[in-house]
Amino acid sequence: MINREAADAVIPAEAGTQSIGLGPDFRRGDVKISSAARNGCKVCAPLGASVVFRGIENGMALLHGSQGCSTYIRRYMISHFKEPVDIASSNFAESATIFGGKSNLFTALDNLIEQYHPALIGVASTCLSETIGENVPALLQEYRAQRELRNLPFLIPVSTPSYSGTHMDGFHGSVRAIVDGLSRKELEPARVSLFPGFVSPADLRYLKDILRDFELPFTLLPDYSDSLDAPAWDHYRLISPGGTSIKDIQSMGSSLAAIEFGRTLSGANTAAQLLEERFSVKRHTLGLPIGIGETDRLFALLSSLSGKPVPEKYTGERLRLVDSYFDAHKTVFGARAVVYGEEDLAIGLCSLLAETGIQPVLCASGGESGRLEQELLEAAPACAGKTKVMEGVDFAEIAEEAEGLSVDLLIGNSKGYPIAKKLKAPLVRVGFPIHDRFGAQRQLHLGYRGAQNLFDQITNALIQMRQDASDIGYLYM
Repeated sequence: MINREAADAVIPAEAGTQSIGLGPDFRRGDVKISSAARNGCKVCAPLGASVVFRGIENGMALLHGSQGCSTYIRRYMISHFKEPVDIASSNFAESATIFGGKSNLFTALDNLIEQYHPALIGVASTCLSETIGENVPALLQEYRAQRELRNLPFLIPVSTPSYSGTHMDGFHGSVRAIVDGLSRKELEPARVSLFPGFVSPADLRYLKDILRDFELPFTLLPDYSDSLDAPAWDHYRLISPGGTSIKDIQSMGSSLAAIEFGRTLSGANTAAQLLEERFSVKRHTLGLPIGIGETDRLFALLSSLSGKPVPEKYTGERLRLVDSYFDAHKTVFGARAVVYGEEDLAIGLCSLLAETGIQPVLCASGGESGRLEQELLEAAPACAGKTKVMEGVDFAEIAEEAEGLSVDLLIGNSKGYPIAKKLKAPLVRVGFPIHDRFGAQRQLHLGYRGAQNLFDQITNALIQMRQDASDIGYLYM
């Protein structure tokens, strides 16, 4: 039994909602105490790192920890992207946990280099290696010294214990670690460095098309548009083709500008910030370009950097999107939506919904940047006073909040399906992970074209819900 008097003594009422390991759930005032997160609205930090290193040409990820970490992450990535994924592991056992994992790490690096011949290895820590205090950068330095006569790949350490962040923290931290380890000032022509965040391979291909149409030389980091959405191979390849070249990363110190997507990153120590501080590269932080408002900001910046007007094909996409808003207005206006997932994705989706007349009544994320509500209201002022914002929550808390909101639909990843089923509301699947549908790697979210795809999905989901709920349905609108 919990001693509630003891709990009262150490947890003041003004502390807010907390989750600590004190046994069964109970509530004292506005303080909620639960034994653990219940189905977290996030994935582990090393997964984000593994996605990033998959987006480097001839790059590999190695997780310093138990084999279960790499197995779990491979399962998640393969199920979502429908591509083969290899993730190396230093394979901790009981002895490594007690005496340290240096020998395991060195053996894993030797085997990985001998069998795969990568140009770069990203060594990401895990909860276990971090908990016992492994100094991965120092171990890699020792490894290089012991094998100084060998032609070693680049070794990039990144700290990614899951108890200190989400998969998005692991993703952004890995991008910064790569830039920190490789970038320098070059004499090559200036390029735009674009850090798009964790978006789909289809999104990456679309962004590259946009930059080419503006005639802007660019480096996209990471670029897994081919490695995680590959064409059929005529023979097996140990490392998937594609990815950002190391040469291009090395030249990032000479960038014309550094653009990063993610409103919650504005105060964070990111790769774009590193380029600005170390090489005086101008940093531009934008929201994920989902919907008209956020995409307009991206195109305005690209037009300014290139000195060229927005290409006609994109003005056409924008006008068709506006027309679709008019067409579907009577169908979607006033619908009530729950949005959840990565913080910046949730902000972009709520911004899109607010443009169309759909009311996001709940915006929830497992992320804990502390900026979710502030950045949401800046991107979508119409949400002020109408949208409940929750960060650092799990799906059990989202379900509890959603039950009393008269929800018409949910928008987020597959992990919210049990909530949608209980509420008898449609789920529009976006983001990561999507495990119960095909085509996640080809789903376009960004730009006017991505907003068009999402809006059509959302509109049709609402129509189908109303048809299914009707005794007779209808065949014509």
